[in-house]
Amino acid sequence: MAKKEDDKPAFVKRDSIVAGKGYAQLLGVLKERFRKSQIKAAVKVNTTMLEYYWQMGRDISRLYESATWGSAFFDCLSLDLKTEFPGQTGFSVTNIKYAKRWYKFYNQGDIIRHQLGDETHQQLADEFEMPIDFGHVPWKHHVHIFTHSKSVAEALFYIEKTIEMGWSRSELEAEMDDDLYGKQGKAITNFDDKLPSPYSGLAKDILKSPYDFSFIDRKITTEKQFEDELAGNITRFLLELGQGFAYVGRQMELKMSGGQTFIPDMIFYHTRLKLYIVVELKVTPFIPEYAGKLNFYVSAVDELMKQSDDNPTIGLLICKSKDNTVVEWSVRGINQPLGVAEYKLDMSKKATEMLPSESELQRIIDTYDEIK
Repeated sequence: MAKKEDDKPAFVKRDSIVAGKGYAQLLGVLKERFRKSQIKAAVKVNTTMLEYYWQMGRDISRLYESATWGSAFFDCLSLDLKTEFPGQTGFSVTNIKYAKRWYKFYNQGDIIRHQLGDETHQQLADEFEMPIDFGHVPWKHHVHIFTHSKSVAEALFYIEKTIEMGWSRSELEAEMDDDLYGKQGKAITNFDDKLPSPYSGLAKDILKSPYDFSFIDRKITTEKQFEDELAGNITRFLLELGQGFAYVGRQMELKMSGGQTFIPDMIFYHTRLKLYIVVELKVTPFIPEYAGKLNFYVSAVDELMKQSDDNPTIGLLICKSKDNTVVEWSVRGINQPLGVAEYKLDMSKKATEMLPSESELQRIIDTYDEIK
């Protein structure tokens, strides 16, 4: 008796099904849709939890400030909430105090008054709701941001960057330790004049000043030493440059049609902005001549390396120090988009590490006494 079609082994059917182009497309759509639904669900859960903390902080602020309770208030509240909701996390004394501090931090009277005016300050400050974007940032990120930011503007900067870059908590902490807020956009550029808006602003945001090259463990006196150290520590260098930078190469020959060859120090590509970045390194203070040379390199890369779908190449000069006025005047008449930044080396820490420890000093003294 012949087998019916439905009696065929399942794997035979599967092979014929998955081979179809339509099935592959359907599977891809369903996978992507499910991933997006997972992200939306996670954001929704996180937003709901954060709104709870926000309202908790608001209610505690109102009640606590009009009462005479001491710190025992938080112990009592934590115990009662844990008793009512056993197994639920987030009701520790520390978390409850953070909720209060979090709400107060973003509801600083002078900021609200400046934005809304004195007349509506009291009424609207009490009704101030948690910003929608906050839900895209986990609670522990929020705690680190507001407890380590000197201002609301700085905190909002790191919230925006966390959402934009998808930072983990360790990445966020590293960027804050490195003072990205204080450094980003601090390089002097002519981007406003040479690049269209808003692209000019995006380009300025990927540069900073000063760059921290404390990972260099020796004194550098020449550009070659400088370049060798950065190339030898390329992973650390890329981390300091920031997300989106990809290393293309060093000492790359730019050959002209007439046979002449020019060699810039280092070339990078920014994957987010889709542009080449020519980096020149100087161990001396900035002088106007440096801008002219970098201007030529940027023009050469535009002509020899840039593809039709790439954005205009930019130049970045990293030097020991700079006079801002000299830099501004120098790049004002330059044709290509250039930025100038400083670098710093923390040799004091390395010098301390080279000194003998207290125990080593004692051993040397003991040895000397034995010799005597």
